[in-house]
Amino acid sequence: MAGTKFAYVRNFELPDPLLPDTYLVCRLDGHSFHRFSDEHGFAKPNDERALQLMDHAAKSAMIEFKDIMLAFGESDEFSFLFRKSTNLYNRRQSKILTTLTSYFTSCYVLYWSQYFPDTPLRYPPSFDGRIVVYPTERAIRDYFAWRQADTHINNLYNTTFWALIQKGGQTATEAHATLKGTVSATKHEMLFSRFGINYNEIPERFKKGSVIVREIVASESSDKGKKLEPPFDPCRQQCSKAKKKNKLETTVEVLHCDIIGDEFWLPRGHLLES
Repeated sequence: MAGTKFAYVRNFELPDPLLPDTYLVCRLDGHSFHRFSDEHGFAKPNDERALQLMDHAAKSAMIEFKDIMLAFGESDEFSFLFRKSTNLYNRRQSKILTTLTSYFTSCYVLYWSQYFPDTPLRYPPSFDGRIVVYPTERAIRDYFAWRQADTHINNLYNTTFWALIQKGGQTATEAHATLKGTVSATKHEMLFSRFGINYNEIPERFKKGSVIVREIVASESSDKGKKLEPPFDPCRQQCSKAKKKNKLETTVEVLHCDIIGDEFWLPRGHLLES
């Protein structure tokens, strides 16, 4: 309490502001989710219900925290991109990290029964998190390209690994030994020749992960054509411009698409604007 003889203990608290004018990426990872997925009977190699639940929690977090422009998820992890100029909690690292992590975890628990109605939670799930600052647009694009490339690599391996176990009758140790040293083309051929699985036909969600993006909503005037303009009024025009700038309407959408190339980024310049 301020003004008491005990207030000196606040001097032990260290400030932890993140660098200004940099992009913030917060990545959350499920803690011990191998055990969690086994305990709750997740389907292998991918459980669509679990992935949809992760998407729901991430989308809810983006709706709650307006400065999050983009999120990318695979398996039990999600990365959130804050706009460069965010001043959320005065850019205090511990405040941003703990609040986002706890909110995401709470949403995961809150929506669990929607996706697993017949599977009660046996114990509380938990997520750990970290925040990394990036100085340039190129670094941000490369970060998300890295995560999506990792999604493809992991999914191809896991799809082949579980095919060897579920359809090939191998043990986990044998399946790992079979795949040791194999390249992508070998796994594709193994899936098709031995199990009749065309990897290219696997749902995009599994191969590319989940992209949750804050999209700009087209203005009503652009949808319905030009409206009759009132007589020119400088004051009204200035107020209108300010209102339009400050009240830009957005929506949060879930996609399963490529984010490594330019096709995703070029039409969405607002994601990396200050």
